[in-house]
Amino acid sequence: MPNYLISIVGPTAIGKTSLSIKLAQHFNTEIISADSRQFYKEMKIGTAAPTPIELAKVRHHFIHHRSVQEDYNVGAFEKDAINKLDLLFKSYKIVVMVGGSGLYLDAVTKGLDYFPDIDTTIRERLNKRLKNKGLSVLQKQLKELDIEAYNTIRLDNPQRVIRALEICLGTNKPYSSFLNQNKSSRNFKTITIGLNADRQIIYDRINQRVDLMLDEGLIEEVKILLPYQHLNALNTVGYKELFKYINGEWTLEFAISEIKKNTRRFAKRQLTWFRKDKEIVWFDYETEINEIIKVIEASIQA
Repeated sequence: MPNYLISIVGPTAIGKTSLSIKLAQHFNTEIISADSRQFYKEMKIGTAAPTPIELAKVRHHFIHHRSVQEDYNVGAFEKDAINKLDLLFKSYKIVVMVGGSGLYLDAVTKGLDYFPDIDTTIRERLNKRLKNKGLSVLQKQLKELDIEAYNTIRLDNPQRVIRALEICLGTNKPYSSFLNQNKSSRNFKTITIGLNADRQIIYDRINQRVDLMLDEGLIEEVKILLPYQHLNALNTVGYKELFKYINGEWTLEFAISEIKKNTRRFAKRQLTWFRKDKEIVWFDYETEINEIIKVIEASIQA
């Protein structure tokens, strides 16, 4: 029997953590977390990380193993996760992976696109231009240099725009020309299970989760992190909005409404990403665990 990685995907607040634990318990195995926000030990409440009780049920990897002050990216995670899987597959034939960060999940299952090293001064110049002239100027430049990248990447994310531009400028080739080339092979097979629900149900679950985070002390967590608000790890939903409240720019009521709105947008982007993968087997979020296990076991035996 080959090694299998069972990957659990879906929009935020849909119930991925609960399902991953049940599956790991059923297959008597461990869990790889591919949630890029849950890597950071200072960000417990606002990332909906597994609770101590949940962590005690099954051994998890890559939960709270980094500080927000450390540089950590998808390339480093790919290497760390593959090394960890190599170790886990010595003891288990099946390992579970869970997360809502599509790029990080794909890095493990499919490998990353290769990009050549770029002179760091190019990024420095782009960051300076972003600060002085704004994101729209960089978006316009990307449109001129690589219309395909312009039409596919998240243009509201400055780091994604700068990354694409630095490749264009540093190689004199379109960023998009480096995508979907030959990638690293994997010594395991992947079965990807997706959870979904009607849009309104997802939105209601998101609103409930945000309210719960606030009840659990999210504002206090964000206040502690205020000295680090400039770090990239904290430029994320739930934290950036409350920084504006704490800094006196927004009212608390408005900040909370923005968290809920931006989380809904995030869930929509997640689903857009995952729907491109035709190999995902989708289930309603209320599907009984036994039904999902049957599908997984049938895929393994096929």
